[in-house]
Amino acid sequence: MKKYIIALTALVTLWSCQSDEEYEDLNRDPKNPTQVASDFLFTAATVSLSDNMATPSVNQGLYRFLAQYFTTTTYVDEPNYNFTSRQNPDNVWSELYRDVIYDLQDAKRIVAANTELEQSEKDARTGQLEVIEVYAWHVLVDGFGDIPYTEAGQANDFSLPAYDDDMMIYEDLISRLNNVEALLSAGQGYSSADVVYGGDMGSWILFANSLKLRLGMRISDVNPELSQSTVESAVSSGVFTSNDQNATVVYQGNDPYGNPLWEDLVLSGRSDFLASNTIVDYMNSLDDPRRMVYFDENLPDYEGGIYGASNNYGDYTHIGDPFLEPTREGILLDYAEVRFNQSKAAELGYSVSGDAETHYIAAITASMNYWGVDDAEATSYLNQAEVAYDGTDEQFATQYWIAMFDNPFQGWSVWRKYDAPTLNIPAEFETDVPLRYTYPVDETNLNEANYIDASEAIGGDSTQTTIFWDVN
Repeated sequence: MKKYIIALTALVTLWSCQSDEEYEDLNRDPKNPTQVASDFLFTAATVSLSDNMATPSVNQGLYRFLAQYFTTTTYVDEPNYNFTSRQNPDNVWSELYRDVIYDLQDAKRIVAANTELEQSEKDARTGQLEVIEVYAWHVLVDGFGDIPYTEAGQANDFSLPAYDDDMMIYEDLISRLNNVEALLSAGQGYSSADVVYGGDMGSWILFANSLKLRLGMRISDVNPELSQSTVESAVSSGVFTSNDQNATVVYQGNDPYGNPLWEDLVLSGRSDFLASNTIVDYMNSLDDPRRMVYFDENLPDYEGGIYGASNNYGDYTHIGDPFLEPTREGILLDYAEVRFNQSKAAELGYSVSGDAETHYIAAITASMNYWGVDDAEATSYLNQAEVAYDGTDEQFATQYWIAMFDNPFQGWSVWRKYDAPTLNIPAEFETDVPLRYTYPVDETNLNEANYIDASEAIGGDSTQTTIFWDVN
């Protein structure tokens, strides 16, 4: 990403709406939107989305546990996938609907009604809002399956919103991304409120297309025709071609505006998290040079905490120094992911310019470069027999999963889609790794009829019910 730094005082003002916003329920009345400037809402929603993707908190999404990158020392319920004690699905649902999607929808209405903006500015701002909103919707679908979509946020008309079919939502999200480039190209959008690209509209177009590539590849096993057309359209329109274009969120060097990793790993003053033996063992077996970045060298050798067990903090490898910085950027989508997706697309015969092996090598190299590994070490790593491209899903998914260490929702999604690498059974409860979240308790109580219909439609409200694109 282009290193766009916002003055601290301005950013504090922009982010202050996160703590001040109070919503009485998730279906706010769209005819009476919160009276906040749209740029404040855009910033707050973007940061809330990034916080949701980055946080290691046991109270939130648990993505770093679902992908088995982190484990804990004391609190073992969450790495053993107990979703009920802290109501993690409810927290994810509320964060994405209330603090991301509904803020973005309010911002769109405010932009549309702003008579001081030229139409080109309205279009460009709407395009930026649309990209972040599509991202949030796809995270909800990938986390839960069928969700309220067309009726969501319309409290006057649909106080108890029905759930939409997950594949149909994906189709609509892809359609929205097909239309967003015209909006982003229309003029200048948000600048000072844009904590991703600082108003660089060309970069927003690349982000939108790279997100479209992700969605297209998600559905390759269930809708090959739409997958191929979506992927080819994304690539031909332009996706990331370097780490400089990564979609990342700028964080500040003080509380409460630092990266959530720093808040839980450093600011809390606690020693709750360790590198998991799942990721450490895989990287040890490959002599992966990224270990010196991902992990601390507090022991003579890298040794991950036993996944899901109660671990002594001093006995196992700690999280690496880059993740202890308040200004650590939050990754939404990066160049390595783009090249991994192009590799698999090429293997499937999609027209993405280049063969599968070339993209695979470029993906690993992009990850190495991002983390500061020099070219010689990256080449040596790629020349190992276990790493040199062999076309198997197991090798591909393992390398993809390792590269997503700081984008853990994608790591979990890689594992679900490709059934690799092999993850550990949590030591304490011996619980199967979840394939989805269960629906929030509030939905079972307050929206019962629609909850029952959705549960039946997806095959049961269980953590072992697959998301529609997870067919292997």
